[in-house]
Amino acid sequence: MSVHSIVAAMATTAIVAVLPLSSASAFQTQQGAEPHESRVAVGAASLYARDIGKGPAVIVLHGGPDFDHRYFLPDLDRLADSFHLIYYDQRGRGMSADRVQPSDVSLASDVEDIDRVREHFHLEKAVILGHSWGTVLALEYALRHPTRVSQLILMNPAPASASDYAAFRTAYIQKLGPDLDRQRTMTAGAAYKEGDPDAVTARYRLHFKPAFAHVEAYERLMTAMKAAFAAQGKDGIVKARAVEDRLMADSWSLQGYDLLPKLRSVTIPTLVVSGDHDFIPAEVAEHIAAAIPNARLVPLKDCGHFSYMECPADVRGALDDFFRRQRP
Repeated sequence: MSVHSIVAAMATTAIVAVLPLSSASAFQTQQGAEPHESRVAVGAASLYARDIGKGPAVIVLHGGPDFDHRYFLPDLDRLADSFHLIYYDQRGRGMSADRVQPSDVSLASDVEDIDRVREHFHLEKAVILGHSWGTVLALEYALRHPTRVSQLILMNPAPASASDYAAFRTAYIQKLGPDLDRQRTMTAGAAYKEGDPDAVTARYRLHFKPAFAHVEAYERLMTAMKAAFAAQGKDGIVKARAVEDRLMADSWSLQGYDLLPKLRSVTIPTLVVSGDHDFIPAEVAEHIAAAIPNARLVPLKDCGHFSYMECPADVRGALDDFFRRQRP
């Protein structure tokens, strides 16, 4: 989940990043896989969708909530040898921003957009994979449409309750240490508020510093983010932030927001993956896994918030084992 104002207003906290779409080309060349692009109608607007691979259909929900699907690429595409991966940019973000006003977007509309994507690909059921903020959407969707989900994969989950969000915020501030004041200065500046890509990149360099176990992965992500924010432009960045504010108002900012008691009714087989170097406290994933009766928690060692990037073999092993257990 990426949230632009945890430092400035203590209301949100970023948890994902963006990579350029062109980064997928290396995977395509090496693996011979060709993605397909399409548009999914949602009212007067449409969602950008990209699918690749063969096997069980997996609808992938990106984090943010102000980012788009591109930060998964090319790393998550490595699963395309076993799964039909369906990515899309959530409404008002990335390549799904045209003809969308922030006021058009709510938690309810984002959840129903998942169903529009499912219908677009003619799926009776689908695996729903959520990363970071995307896990909140996955859980909200599973609660509303349990018969349309075959399995849930919750990767480095964001908090499922306002109280866990508050705990995350406290831990995040402690992890930042002296960088907290630097972030506050950055987010209060005119360039950052206006969505200047360089200013935004500089802020996220501080923000994601405690989210990684490996420096090389962190630097790779930061280099890609700089190019991605430049491509997104000021208007796209500012619009996505306004959408994020709307979604925050519908979730963590709501007094008493808490999915955990409701999750006891979810019988969908669920895999929860967390990393021991994640900047989200381990208790967040533990609480979600404990609440879902048929959930399996897999904590990964020496792995941060972007587990599919830092620990691809461990993630692949967890997925293989999970789906093997589902077979009769």
